Amino acid sequence: YQRRVRGGGARVVIWGTDVVVTETYDQFKRFILQYTEEEEGDSFYMQRLEELALTEEPYLNVSSAHLQRFCPELYKQLIQYPQEVIPTFDQCVNDIFREKYAEVNLQHQIQVRPYNVEKTTNMRALNPADIDQLITICGMVIRTSNIIPEMTEAFFSCYVCQKTHTVEIDRGRIAEPAVCPNCETKHSMSIVHNRCTFTDKQMVKLQEAPEDMPAGETSHTVVLYAHDDLVDTVNPGDRITITGIYRATPVRINPRQRSVKSVYRTHIDVIHYKKNDEHRLREVSEDDVDGKTSAFPPERVEQLQELSKTNGLYERLANAIAPSIYENLDIKKGVLMQLFGGAKKDFTKTGRGRFRNDLNILLCGDPGTSKSQLLQYVYNLVPRGQYTSGKGSSATGLTAYITRDPETKQVVLQTGALVLSDNGVCCIDEFDKMDDSTRAVLHEVMEQQTLSIAKAGIICVLNARASVLAAANPCDSRWNPKLTIVENIQLPHTLLSRFDLIFLMLDPQCESFDKRLATHLVSLYYRDNTRTNQRSESI
Repeated sequence: YQRRVRGGGARVVIWGTDVVVTETYDQFKRFILQYTEEEEGDSFYMQRLEELALTEEPYLNVSSAHLQRFCPELYKQLIQYPQEVIPTFDQCVNDIFREKYAEVNLQHQIQVRPYNVEKTTNMRALNPADIDQLITICGMVIRTSNIIPEMTEAFFSCYVCQKTHTVEIDRGRIAEPAVCPNCETKHSMSIVHNRCTFTDKQMVKLQEAPEDMPAGETSHTVVLYAHDDLVDTVNPGDRITITGIYRATPVRINPRQRSVKSVYRTHIDVIHYKKNDEHRLREVSEDDVDGKTSAFPPERVEQLQELSKTNGLYERLANAIAPSIYENLDIKKGVLMQLFGGAKKDFTKTGRGRFRNDLNILLCGDPGTSKSQLLQYVYNLVPRGQYTSGKGSSATGLTAYITRDPETKQVVLQTGALVLSDNGVCCIDEFDKMDDSTRAVLHEVMEQQTLSIAKAGIICVLNARASVLAAANPCDSRWNPKLTIVENIQLPHTLLSRFDLIFLMLDPQCESFDKRLATHLVSLYYRDNTRTNQRSESI
């Protein structure tokens, strides 16, 4: 269709849109060849194509912000009609790549993946006006399904003359041939599943981030569908920004009938994933051997190496943790060590197994000593952190629970807070008010860092390599100096022994201390530019 339009030179518009294929092709070709981030320099995306020729990964990520600066009209068409515009982008990039790198053989044609859409839509703000448009939303992954095979090309065979025929899948529908093209026998074509073409597909459930939720509301969820190499790129617990096409599909009342419901089911077809780690600490996975997902650029690594040579770095880093909390420097040093963690000790080759390298910390003391504030600070800092409260948590909520998948109707395992905070920190507030049955779950997690599940015929061992930061009050709500530490805390000895550091946060009930604390609290709201600058330089 596009070849015919380009060859004839006619101005043909795609039905239902204002997209002229030839103009879109020429505009995007100019963008690829001419766009530069600096005033003088080579084309930004021609450099990307050169890297693509070396790595042989047939995917080109295109920033929508670059496209908007270069050609606002093309950007508007991309947002409104992505299903019609993106194939034209693909054809344009493939033509340019074949002209310049004819000797490079890729696995398949290059796919253009736009991202960084200017209008980031809130999950609650999605409405029918956004259907079939390019959107960007943020959230936290709470569940990923197994890989689902999706048919892209159906293979039919006639049982009369054995003539074969292939049909491409259009929007999830198989256009079954009613008449054999060879012998013209009606309804003689049957599908041959073994010779059909399938691609990978995965369902991802995205939940609204806690910081985006309005007060008094429950979190919303949206279903994503990832295809091809986007499968298995995100894990439950990751905070991501996705760019995709918002779609609505009809729901059949009865699978054997053609009638559908008037209410449609919505989902998002993912085009691009991006992990949200700008304002959080970052991590490098154990599987990342070649360093492709390195957390820091070389300039940042050089800066960190210079910082490591400065004197008093330990105290400066400890002071930088929760600066609004007064004193408690020893506790901040303990939290700092927990954030950095210990060295990984793997002795599986010698038969001794793997030893825990994460620290578990318990904060116990009087009410009003900023225990919860410290937990909230750590939760907002680490990339894979979970925050729970002792009274509002159950054993299944912390570990895993069994549910029935609405898509496949099979029994599946839903992970809890401890598994979602794998390679992160799980902050548990009101630890003393937790039920004994719930606390018993933590014994295996805090020592072996695994979670054994045997429920509803599902038997598995999940990784829970998480540091536990817990806060608890004494048994009488206030610290009793006449009792020992064990009598004040009153936690099971088996659980208490699994905490590496136990800090007591006590109120000294001293007038001079209260004066210094009041001065510190007032100074947080006292706006003085000179003092603020001096304080930031010292930190």
